Amino acid sequence: MKIAYFVLPHLGGTYTVFRNLRAGLAPHGIELCWLGFVPVGQGLAPGLEREAAFGTLVEVPSQDDDRVAARLMEKAILAGAFDGVVVNVLSDRIQTNIVRYLPADLLRLMVVHNITPGTYAAAEVIQPHVHATVCVSQRCRDDLVKRHHFPAMRTSVIANAVAIDAFSATDRSPRPIGQGLRLLFLGRIEDASKGVLWLPDILTRLPASSTLTIAGEGPDLRRLKAVMPEDAPRVIYAGPVAAQAVPALLARHDIFLMPSRYEGLPMALVEAMTAGCVPVASRIRGVTEMIIEHGRDGLLFPVGDTVGVAEIVRALDKDRARLGSLSAAARRKVEGAFTVERMAADYAAILRGVAADPPPIAAPLPMDAWSMPRGLRAGLRTFLPRPVKNWLRGIRERL
Repeated sequence: MKIAYFVLPHLGGTYTVFRNLRAGLAPHGIELCWLGFVPVGQGLAPGLEREAAFGTLVEVPSQDDDRVAARLMEKAILAGAFDGVVVNVLSDRIQTNIVRYLPADLLRLMVVHNITPGTYAAAEVIQPHVHATVCVSQRCRDDLVKRHHFPAMRTSVIANAVAIDAFSATDRSPRPIGQGLRLLFLGRIEDASKGVLWLPDILTRLPASSTLTIAGEGPDLRRLKAVMPEDAPRVIYAGPVAAQAVPALLARHDIFLMPSRYEGLPMALVEAMTAGCVPVASRIRGVTEMIIEHGRDGLLFPVGDTVGVAEIVRALDKDRARLGSLSAAARRKVEGAFTVERMAADYAAILRGVAADPPPIAAPLPMDAWSMPRGLRAGLRTFLPRPVKNWLRGIRERL
């Protein structure tokens, strides 16, 4: 079986999921290949050229409308002799929409990576055209089944997972008392979802010996540096980090700080726990609670509670034995429940089941009638001021 996974190689969680899933599905006789598009002449991002061996890059005229890209994507899918496709909802709007137009004999699997109203609206639009839906967290499945009427028998939870072996060679030396704790933020530098603009307030409340490394890139990096400059004491901006360098980076830090407003199930969190980097994360119902057992293998705080974060870190700074216990328990949690082997086996079972007995889905739409449905267009929430949206997101999680 050969499956196209809609994603463009990049330094980020969605592509890390692809890489792990590709390796995990191979023993099941399933070949997973990435499929993505870029404007003509752009090519893959520097440093990712070797990923071309695992997928197909579709070049599209940058000035043409969605239909041109959609037709070229369809042509690449048919030319690749794929048996099915995996669409990551809202990773790209054209690729999300195209599942409504593909030939009827192609298997379609939808993966929902986030819990936002916009993500759910997009998923609802294409649900009649997919054979099965995978949610990366329990919260996501509960929302889709209970509130958006997704068929329960065709909606599953498969958590993102990591390749344990990639982290086995990383040594974690205990931090001596007297030396400050090393905190790490790793991910997209974006305030709306990741809450990065809370980081300066958190750091100012910590002991002077604590340091904070910020690894990644994103649209709010400039804003973050404006309030917490690169030359500020105790702050290190590490920039984007290649996947193969992540285990060593995590091993050099004591605490993984995740002040997010909303998530699906972030790969960086699973990776941090695998490396024994103790997670201190926002309490997001059905998401972070799904992997972190508060007080046992990590610590949770209410969304936006910067005072609470500082209190947690200060307590761990004074109790290194507890820090070590949480570190060991975090790694055991991943080894027991979040392995690539388990993730791949679950995906393989769904793909095999759908191939053997495909459930009825809506007939494909004609490509000549291509249009972007309402659920894939910007809604009214898009135009709300950022502070208002952020306030509403915080309230949503606290209620």
